[in-house]
Amino acid sequence: MSIASPAPQRIVLTGSTGVLGSHILNELRKRPGTQVTAIHRKKADDLRDDDTVRHELIDFSRGSGLLSLFQRVQPTCVIHCAAEGLIFPQLEWFRMVHFNVDFTLQLFELASASPGTHFIHVSTGLAYRSTGQPLRETDAMDNDHPYGASKAAADILLRSAAIEFRTHLTILRPFSFTGPGDSRTRLFPSLLRAAMEKQSLALSPGQQVRDFCSARDIARAIVPAMDARPPLSRPAIYNLGSGRAVELRELIIEIVNELKIPVKLDFGARTYGTFEPMHLVADIATARRELGWEPRHRVAHAVWQLSRESFAGLDLSEPREFL
Repeated sequence: MSIASPAPQRIVLTGSTGVLGSHILNELRKRPGTQVTAIHRKKADDLRDDDTVRHELIDFSRGSGLLSLFQRVQPTCVIHCAAEGLIFPQLEWFRMVHFNVDFTLQLFELASASPGTHFIHVSTGLAYRSTGQPLRETDAMDNDHPYGASKAAADILLRSAAIEFRTHLTILRPFSFTGPGDSRTRLFPSLLRAAMEKQSLALSPGQQVRDFCSARDIARAIVPAMDARPPLSRPAIYNLGSGRAVELRELIIEIVNELKIPVKLDFGARTYGTFEPMHLVADIATARRELGWEPRHRVAHAVWQLSRESFAGLDLSEPREFL
């Protein structure tokens, strides 16, 4: 697949306040000629328009508001990064599925009605069936994890719809990531909070094999993916991860030691999650070959940046930035 020369883009972006979406927005700001309309379900005080980005509050449950926006903006590209339910109360299961599947298809339907629009869907490595080996884009989608299952369903339906309605579709499947903006319930924010509060951190035994990447690196794939517009007959799919398989226990200890994080790690204090895969690692050869992308920002530095942004009371050692 050849990467076209950069052209002006009118982009509709969802999920720009999340950890990955905020990094994607930063990447889009760097691209000349880009105009971004970031759409939101909830009002936030810290959203500011500028020469590149306009923020709009939209009722996602009402199709008329989205239709009006598409008619007005006439996007050349839709980047759908918003999702629900990576960590959720059980009662929210169906709301998660409605958003991750139904809203995604609603958004895609609007894009498919605009000739030439490129739809980029941010899926997840959790959508795959675990094989115990690095996962390729051609491997089966099949996971009992509720979030992974909902994203797999959207992934499969989008690919079918893209071919049926002749719409340019790119699917990005990021694996584990962290960095500034990471939420309070995930691994590294939990670790930093435990250090701030001088508490021990209850962890599983940590034998899960993972592939952790900087959110900044994942976001860097957006622009080349946007420019490498896939053919109408074949959606493009890219795994995004570090490509490095490491036991979670080993990774955590490595980062704690390098940053000198003052926290006691209590491995084995809790059990593994019900749907937690024991092996989740990306084969990133396709992204390297077709997008010229590969990770370069060290995860330890991403965690250090997270500490500076959200846990300023911690005085940690600054690690080397790049791989």
